[in-house]
Amino acid sequence: MNIPELRNKIDHIDDSILSLLVQRMEFVEGIGKLKRESNSVIYHPDREKEIIDRLANQYTGKLKKEAIEAIFLEIFGVSRNLELPEIICYLGPEGSFTHQAAENRFGAVADYISLPSIKSVFESVETGRAKYGVVPIENNQEGMVKETMDLLNEKNLFVISEIIIPVNFCLASKHNGIQGIKRIYSKDIAFQQCKGFLNDYFSGQEEDFFVQVDSTSRAAKLAVEEEDGAALCSHIAAKIYSLPILFDNIQDNDANQTRFFIISKVENLKKTDKDKTSLAVKLKNDDKPGALLSLLQDFETRGINLLKIESRPQKDTNEFKFWFFIDIEGNKLDQKIQELLTKRGDEIVFLGSYMNLC
Repeated sequence: MNIPELRNKIDHIDDSILSLLVQRMEFVEGIGKLKRESNSVIYHPDREKEIIDRLANQYTGKLKKEAIEAIFLEIFGVSRNLELPEIICYLGPEGSFTHQAAENRFGAVADYISLPSIKSVFESVETGRAKYGVVPIENNQEGMVKETMDLLNEKNLFVISEIIIPVNFCLASKHNGIQGIKRIYSKDIAFQQCKGFLNDYFSGQEEDFFVQVDSTSRAAKLAVEEEDGAALCSHIAAKIYSLPILFDNIQDNDANQTRFFIISKVENLKKTDKDKTSLAVKLKNDDKPGALLSLLQDFETRGINLLKIESRPQKDTNEFKFWFFIDIEGNKLDQKIQELLTKRGDEIVFLGSYMNLC
């Protein structure tokens, strides 16, 4: 079979795919109408995971699960936008890794707002200017994001999902080879995390060859304006500015990952086979020996697995007191977690239950 014949078969398949997508969206529109009438939550990550897992367990040919997930996350994003167009805000700038995390979960067609601070994301969701917010909570190399933890404790918002993405950098440039590159733009942390690549390919360059800017998105914007410029940036920043990628995944540490939270004014409780719950705990008798041990024993006696505990200073007192950010296995709907919340309800603030992706 020759190339024109193969392309003709592909065209017929594409026509069938489009026809099926149109049918799918008609059903989606019907579901959206019912959800609006009952004021139901549109975003259900558990349902999306269920669909992807079901499809991945079928015969998929040369398609890996990651490819199926990437395709269907875009379909889900279009579907949600059809059910009920909703604004998603994220910690900017545009092209940041938080933007990439948001697109990874909500798709490219969603209505996004880039905001300058984590606090502004929380306030935008709190006031209803945005339906959902995407903020970083943890990097597996650098630890927890303190501002996000503090705002979760202070604001009456809920974590409804987590997103985990690898921190991958690329070298992007309009120039078709490294020989013609005269300067590389990027943020200081990107230069630090790509030292090995830079030493291998750009050793001996003058100090002004590497230009620090305030974000990798800004680096991509500057690089696209110069024929001999380049940027160390995220994939999404290169895509936004139509900057060709010369080298991909050039970071020194391939294990570097960042965890993000999706926050909302409304709880989105639904049990799955692998859940996580986040809590803020302020112990009443923290000045007495064994106060923390007593809390930990309450977890142990109920068979609740503790995944993370981080202390943070209490900002509503002039004393040197602390509260704890805690991740546990399970869902708020579980009886053992209900028992814990009942026993220590005046000490625990429920922050959210969501699928555990770690």
